[in-house]
Amino acid sequence: MGRDIPEKGAPGPRSSDPGTAARRGGPPNQGLALAAMLFAVSMTFIDQTIVAIAAPDIIDELGLTSSQMQWVVNAYLLTLAAFFALGGRLSDILGHRRVMLIGTLVFVIASALCGAVPSGDFAQAWLIGFRAVQGIGAALMFPAALAVVIAVFPVERRGRALALFFGVSGALTAVGPLLGGWLTAWTWRAIFWVNVPIAVIAVVLALLAHIPDRARREPLDLPGAALVAVGMGLTVLGLQQAGTWGWDSAATWACIAGGLLVLAVFCRYELRTRFPLIKLRVFRDLAFRVDNAVLFFAMMAFVPVFFFASVYAQVSLSASPNQAALYLLYFFIGFGLASQWGGRILDKRGARPAMKLGTALGAVGFALWAGKLTSLSMHDQWLYAAMAGAGIGLLLAPASTDAVNRAIDASYGEVTGITQTVRNFAASIGLAVYGTMLTHTTITKVDETLRSKGLPDGESRDIAESVAQSVTGHSDSRGPSGSGPVAETVRDSMAAIRMDFAQANQWVFYGMAIALAVAFLISLRHPGTRVTQESSDRPSGS
Repeated sequence: MGRDIPEKGAPGPRSSDPGTAARRGGPPNQGLALAAMLFAVSMTFIDQTIVAIAAPDIIDELGLTSSQMQWVVNAYLLTLAAFFALGGRLSDILGHRRVMLIGTLVFVIASALCGAVPSGDFAQAWLIGFRAVQGIGAALMFPAALAVVIAVFPVERRGRALALFFGVSGALTAVGPLLGGWLTAWTWRAIFWVNVPIAVIAVVLALLAHIPDRARREPLDLPGAALVAVGMGLTVLGLQQAGTWGWDSAATWACIAGGLLVLAVFCRYELRTRFPLIKLRVFRDLAFRVDNAVLFFAMMAFVPVFFFASVYAQVSLSASPNQAALYLLYFFIGFGLASQWGGRILDKRGARPAMKLGTALGAVGFALWAGKLTSLSMHDQWLYAAMAGAGIGLLLAPASTDAVNRAIDASYGEVTGITQTVRNFAASIGLAVYGTMLTHTTITKVDETLRSKGLPDGESRDIAESVAQSVTGHSDSRGPSGSGPVAETVRDSMAAIRMDFAQANQWVFYGMAIALAVAFLISLRHPGTRVTQESSDRPSGS
């Protein structure tokens, strides 16, 4: 097939192509384009973790409750998941560079306004509202940025470029706590203001890179966008609030069941509309289905591991927030180094070998890491944490790149929206399931410890529940305040309680190992076909 086939098969004429762009301003500068996209998406990754470090200062200054602070975090994640598919589709319709710039501006303006939140009665609504707008900006920016990288690099160099993109951007998750701890010492508002200079650099580099902007003259599927936003939003809300509402709550299951029902209606609608938000026929490709399934189970471990490892370090190891961030660097060093290796494997042999090796290494690494948690020593865990990170690093770029390369009609933004929605949805499920597991196991073990110290059954259970619910990721080395025999017993039991919490975390990390093992079994189903320059130009999804 010739390379002009996609142009003929596209629904309408495109506003420009690489050749036109080259004539107008020269060919795209690949290095500048990649750097611009990395600066842009770095804000979205850092923002997923930096707010948690500043939470106590935000609560103190604005007078928020813990529940209100949770909404400050959840508002960003909810809108990010709900609008990712829309962001990917807008990127295809309006042009990747244009939507990336719009998303960056929305994100940075919302960030500046989050930092300028006034004290008083409007503080909660102001902060939650603009955190939600941040999520919308990120949902516009990220799929467009990834589509830009794909568009400016040829297929034979795309694997290495995306390995760098995913490796660096993923490793930036670890920067959030370190940067947050340093900025919060000045003012917590700086955790939002720091996005302003980063956004300026991203915009300037994007304008200098001469990135071609392809657009499609297609109508936007607004009903589909509304359905997927409501469906994803309800489902993620139910999963994220399950720890607060409880798994036996009618509200939890109403949100989850309602969201899944709306998503089912969305799929039915998309199959019948002429210009769908998501071309579901891309799922006919076996390799695409396998790529997304592997990403789903891998993300059940990758995103939650940050939270649970940080909490473990601060509670069981009595580490400070900055020490906990350094603890996570073991994982991210392995992740960053292996990401480059995964990209090379993808370029030379395709996605299947990298996914098989990555999922197997990740499963073994998480299992061995879990076994060492009760040693209460960072030194004993670094190798296994690095192995777990290397496993995720090996598979992430190959699975993501292989999935996006199979886009129909070169609609990279749209398919990126699909893969990123899968990833965020899986992360929400992992956080909810593992969080419930951690809380239940901690309560059981702390209850047993306190009863062995002589506390009555009912009283020990109440205290165990209080201890489990009070775990927020901050150092727990001081012990409870107060006087009397009960408080004295709990203080005397703190060493045992820290061990109980470490044992509870073992179940969580074994769960992550199981998720990677399932991903390994799924990776065996990948047909092993590779997307070449010739095959990537086909307008079909098979």
